[in-house]
Amino acid sequence: MNIGEAAQRAGVSAKMIRHYEQTGLLKPAARSAAGYRQYNSENVEVLRFIRQARVLGFSIRQIDDLLRLWQDPLRSSRAVKQVAQQHLLEVENKMRELAAMKATLERMIAACPGNEDPDCAILEQLSASEQQAAKKDGREP
Repeated sequence: MNIGEAAQRAGVSAKMIRHYEQTGLLKPAARSAAGYRQYNSENVEVLRFIRQARVLGFSIRQIDDLLRLWQDPLRSSRAVKQVAQQHLLEVENKMRELAAMKATLERMIAACPGNEDPDCAILEQLSASEQQAAKKDGREP
């Protein structure tokens, strides 16, 4: 099947297929006599695996590790679990960062009157943050 059909069956774009080939997640496709990429059902399975891993937020490196494990009949489930546990820790850290960002934004929004006056606590706090960062770095604000 051609790249468009493989993309449709796997639920990814043709551009992503090319990207996965370039990054090494997907083995380079066979080529037709005319030079067109040719894919088979095994390639589509790999693409679906990659797509599902991306939906769960795994990095390219983690997906590469998971693909190798998936394709290794001698793998241990411990190794697979370790990759997933590491990713879970990363997700939890990101969630804490996002919760802190949300709380900061909520405070800033609550402090802004949101009326016709030019004064806005959001801009003041953003400016103050830059000035504080500049002082920390030894730069002029």
